[in-house]
Amino acid sequence: MKVSMKVNGAERSGDVEPRVLLVDFLRTNLAQTGTHIGCDTSSCGACTVLLDGEPVKSCTLLAVQVDGRSITTVEGLANGATLSPIQAGFHEEHGLQCGFCTPGMMLVGTALLERNPEPTEDEIRWAISGNICRCTGYMNIVKAIQHAAKAQAAAQAKVPEAVVVAGGE
Repeated sequence: MKVSMKVNGAERSGDVEPRVLLVDFLRTNLAQTGTHIGCDTSSCGACTVLLDGEPVKSCTLLAVQVDGRSITTVEGLANGATLSPIQAGFHEEHGLQCGFCTPGMMLVGTALLERNPEPTEDEIRWAISGNICRCTGYMNIVKAIQHAAKAQAAAQAKVPEAVVVAGGE
């Protein structure tokens, strides 16, 4: 079957068997290897992507189920060479150890901050509760998401300078 979807803002398509999981399609067909395969049981969250802005475990969906929809993988978070606030937060707060859970955690954090720009620590912990960090790095993951929330708030608080037009009457 032919499937097509928007992945990280670009239209992508490919031929797949109806039984191919989204995680396998992303990794094998589209070379989006930041989406990790961790447990094959939807328990760990390493395969988390954003489907139309909502975090989903891509090992629980068939590629044909997302035909025509929008997917964001960890590769789609940065704006060129500029890290997204969540990526910068993970860097600044050392929110990763081995890095295996990091893409899923970043995508869950991104979705959380989209819905709730000022989450409490408990709200962050609840949001990431479906993702397992095998290195027990949860403290710094929470700090990383808090850092991203503060950075986004600071960026939104900046008021553009008034444009002064030369000349006049």
